[in-house]
Amino acid sequence: MYGFSLNLPVLISIISSVKHQELYFNPRQYIIKGKQIIMLLFKNGARYHSIGPYLTERFGRRTFKAAIDGGFTCPNRDGTKGRGGCIYCSEKGSGEYAGIVTDSRSADGRITVPLRLEATATASPYEQIRSQVSFIEKKWPSPLCIAYFQNFTNTYAPVEILEPLYRNALTWPNCVGLAIATRPDCIDDSVLRLLEQLNQETFLWVELGLQTTSDRTAAIINRCCSMQDYEDCVRRLGRSGIRYVTHLMFGLPGETPATMLKSVADICRDGLFGIKLHMLNVLKDTPLEKMWLQEQVPLMSQEEYISLVCDALEIIPRHVTIHRLTGDAPLDLLRAPLWSQYKKDVLNGINKEMKRRGSVQGCRA
Repeated sequence: MYGFSLNLPVLISIISSVKHQELYFNPRQYIIKGKQIIMLLFKNGARYHSIGPYLTERFGRRTFKAAIDGGFTCPNRDGTKGRGGCIYCSEKGSGEYAGIVTDSRSADGRITVPLRLEATATASPYEQIRSQVSFIEKKWPSPLCIAYFQNFTNTYAPVEILEPLYRNALTWPNCVGLAIATRPDCIDDSVLRLLEQLNQETFLWVELGLQTTSDRTAAIINRCCSMQDYEDCVRRLGRSGIRYVTHLMFGLPGETPATMLKSVADICRDGLFGIKLHMLNVLKDTPLEKMWLQEQVPLMSQEEYISLVCDALEIIPRHVTIHRLTGDAPLDLLRAPLWSQYKKDVLNGINKEMKRRGSVQGCRA
């Protein structure tokens, strides 16, 4: 058994601490074995601190992320820092789920990933949110949403362009916040001032595409952004009181489980609001596909990935929100690993393994 044991004063101290960190934790969710108090579950009996229940608790009802295509690019695509983008990134900049709803099914007819959305950068953020709400509300009546500027680098433009886009999204009546995906090297002082202002007006977090804390691996994947850039960025965001979520990828070329867990440990600092994890997916027409076809990129099995994610969850502090534990690649683009198309199977496997270990997020942090 992993897990961990505490006496009652320590338990009370932890409850006070996590409340301070905005962790919506039910103090009744613990198990007593003999004379030991064993800390276990998060909201709804979960073994990790998922962003979904966090948002529901914060805003009072279901809140989803509406994926928005803002029409941006990246500095490692347009020649400012490099060409071609990151080796794994699709031509839509990981924005296949921003826009208009269509089905995405496997050959056996199962819906395996979230409904695919066609990129519509010419449509306003407001219109893109409306198109997604019209589908989501069939499942969740009157949902709230976070406007999620997803693909490419969503701060890579002058503030005169950025601010109207962000504010247009916030005009949707049930939009309660913004999530802005970007690179650590693309938040200059003018953008930071805009983010500070928005942070005073709405619920905001910034997503930083880091993938790894190894500069050696960063060079292989053509990230064109250093760990020092990331360190500088999170320091400035922290001083401004802006939440940030860091995105890591498991299975990058040349990395070992120890390397990947080091990346997790490296980013788990006091200011981290959330973390995204997912496996390396090989997509069609990417530089990574060419490497994979030449057998230069060994891919993880589902069992290996699940075990590694559980190892990572155990060292992520309890207050950090978990935004993703697996990746969603459109079936017409996905080359490998094919098991990644079955998102529910992966998530169920993670929960099953955490239960088998008797562990929860943060038990080894």
